[in-house]
Amino acid sequence: MMASRTEVDDTDRGPVLVVDDESTIRSILSEFLGLEGYPVATAENGAEALHLIDSVRPSVVLLDMRMPVLDGWEFARRLRQRQVQVPILVMTAAKDARKWADEIGAQGCLSKPFELEDVLAAVQSVIGDPPN
Repeated sequence: MMASRTEVDDTDRGPVLVVDDESTIRSILSEFLGLEGYPVATAENGAEALHLIDSVRPSVVLLDMRMPVLDGWEFARRLRQRQVQVPILVMTAAKDARKWADEIGAQGCLSKPFELEDVLAAVQSVIGDPPN
């Protein structure tokens, strides 16, 4: 039986890439998603995330928008320039979270502060359950 295009092959799935300049958020999300069974990689800004993209090939990016060095808008723009297709979930405390997510073509947004269960639900809605 041939797999449909919507099914995800767990052996090919990359980690969840958490991009946030706040180390606490990176740590909490990394630990929580790891306990839920997802492999996780982290970056503290968009520049570091772009560097990781080539070697890690994430299945989804959890992206803060306001970061030093390289913000979320520029990260998304450079990702498109590279023609890398990866779903993005915007994480921000701004009132314009949905608007910002739409601006960069993100699949969704999480308003800070968020509940960890909401993060899990958002990740699952984009990439499905964790690999076996």
